[in-house]
Amino acid sequence: MTDQLDYALDLMRRLPPSQVENNLAGLIDLCPDLIEDLLASVDQPLKIAHDTTEKKDYLLCDYNRDGDSYRSPWSNTYDPQPDYECHYPSNEVRELEIAANSAFNTYRELYYEGGVSSAYLWDGEYGFAGCVLIKKTQDHTRAGQPMKGTWDSIHVFESEDDGNSAKYILTTTVMLTIETETEATGSVSLAGNLTRQDETTKVVDAANPHIANIGSMIEATENRLRNTINTIYFGRTKDVINNLREKMGAAMKAQKELQKEIGTALNSRN
Repeated sequence: MTDQLDYALDLMRRLPPSQVENNLAGLIDLCPDLIEDLLASVDQPLKIAHDTTEKKDYLLCDYNRDGDSYRSPWSNTYDPQPDYECHYPSNEVRELEIAANSAFNTYRELYYEGGVSSAYLWDGEYGFAGCVLIKKTQDHTRAGQPMKGTWDSIHVFESEDDGNSAKYILTTTVMLTIETETEATGSVSLAGNLTRQDETTKVVDAANPHIANIGSMIEATENRLRNTINTIYFGRTKDVINNLREKMGAAMKAQKELQKEIGTALNSRN
């Protein structure tokens, strides 16, 4: 079973990121016994649901799923409501979850100017753990510009309390998809994901509560990932395209010179 899971995850890393949902569904069809492990191990583009009680959108992931039902962070209810006892955070952790959703909703508005965010917390062995999800979709094709894209960021963290301080372990995954189509370039699609981990110990008091400590870690990690994507990955893509253009331009120039020489030779014979 472990070997099968390792092979499946290795295969997922080699397949196109833009087709992750179709690829994952195909693997589950081939290995139905791995469904829980695959769903917990493979990051997928976040989906949006609507809380009809609080009239707010929230994001779906494996961390707020119980069977086929998903828990809303706003009303703390499952949709659809199962006929068995579901998992809920303790009252203390639920209060932190409410504060986290309020804080990261403001963070999302300031940094992303739109989109949807959700935070889910649960009780841990030595403290608590949780995840913060952010999704932003931009479609410029509606405004006449030939570009649309999606940003999904998944931040999973653990907090281990130690008196007046806490140790935080954060794992962040960013999934980015960009599509554009023009007469000059044709259809172009870029997709990929990036994962980074960070660990730190911070003081916990009235001036530095858990949510503020976790929030500063997430903010710093997202800034680093944005810079990495912009300078390294986009920069490399730009360099490759420029090199291709230079080589294509040189090849076309050589072809035209050859055609000119052939034409001159034919004209001299006549």
